[in-house]
Amino acid sequence: MDHTSDLLARGPLFAYLTVFVGGFLTSLTPCVYPMISITVSLFGARGENVTRKRAMALAATYVGGIGAMYTTLGVSFALAGKAFGTFMASPWVMVPIAALFIAMAASMFGAFELALPTGLQTRLSSVGGKGFGGAFIMGLVGGIIAAPCTGPVLASILTYVATTKSIFFGGSLLLVYALGMGVLFFVIAAFAVSLPKSGRWMEAVKSVFGIVMVLAALYFLRNAWKTLQHYGSWKTWFLAANAAAVVTGLVLGAVHLSFHDGALVKLRKAVGIAAVVAGGFGILAWMLTPRPLEWVKGEAQGVATAKAAQKPAFLDFYADWCLPCKELELSTFDSPKVRDAFRRFTLVKVDMTSDDDPTVDQIRKKYGAETLPTLVLLGRDGRIAKKIDHVVGPDELLGYLDQVQ
Repeated sequence: MDHTSDLLARGPLFAYLTVFVGGFLTSLTPCVYPMISITVSLFGARGENVTRKRAMALAATYVGGIGAMYTTLGVSFALAGKAFGTFMASPWVMVPIAALFIAMAASMFGAFELALPTGLQTRLSSVGGKGFGGAFIMGLVGGIIAAPCTGPVLASILTYVATTKSIFFGGSLLLVYALGMGVLFFVIAAFAVSLPKSGRWMEAVKSVFGIVMVLAALYFLRNAWKTLQHYGSWKTWFLAANAAAVVTGLVLGAVHLSFHDGALVKLRKAVGIAAVVAGGFGILAWMLTPRPLEWVKGEAQGVATAKAAQKPAFLDFYADWCLPCKELELSTFDSPKVRDAFRRFTLVKVDMTSDDDPTVDQIRKKYGAETLPTLVLLGRDGRIAKKIDHVVGPDELLGYLDQVQ
């Protein structure tokens, strides 16, 4: 899941859906699977005299504990806001996180086992006892037990939450993620299902997550490495070529083959994984590459160009770490009607990524661009006609553009 992330930048509904599915898939990973037998006992699904209604209530309480932990994280990172976003934009942070994703991907592919020590897992699992209080506390510590697998997914979501600076959205997004994780436990509580034995299906699940984690590593490196940042095209042929690479990789055995088999099988799987990763990153790059617009880089040059052309100016204040800024590019600026309205404006990109640059601070104060995204519309006289400090849809932006002459 890239910064499961850039996918999250495609809008709130897509964000909720993405994190819910991500939570459910996380519940299928090896880090969560050992917890299931413990929670089955907690819900009374193995022979204890507990009604289905009570089992469901216990499951809801358990998931509520998970939700409380993750919602608290969401609110905290929303409050941290831009400070966390700036922190996450540093190559000194991006590269180690990418390395962590690669290490976890290697674990998923069977290079080594990554989990909390057994003694610590057992101690955490025994916290709280039985009943509703115990179920809630177990939910709180459940996220810690699952940390080796949930960590990368949470890092992506929390990075996005920090850029939104919305307490409600941040908290609710992490709550939805917890609900996604809780689906499996609701099913167990309701039907007292027999747990399938770990086998080839688990290998396939681990391979999928391994591939996703490699893609996540590439996304983090994309923020720190300009070559990856500029890779991609909005054209259909680019999407088709990368989709073909993914299909080829899957046919070769990226998911269904195992590294525990012979040398030829290992080679096929390795080549398949490489093809899926290359194609998957290409598809991600296609999704994140809007059709090009003619932007003037820099506030001073942009304003001067607008005055010389006697045109109003549209200033887009952005940062590399600002996912809502990318959402604007993908869903608002790329609208045919908006692109048409942009023809009578000089389009200016103002890079606010670096907090250490005194020029950036001066521009921020000049236009009151304290939060991102910020859009500023200047009239032909160079005066501020409108300032927008939130994500706007195409229709709303068109209304503002029509007001500026």
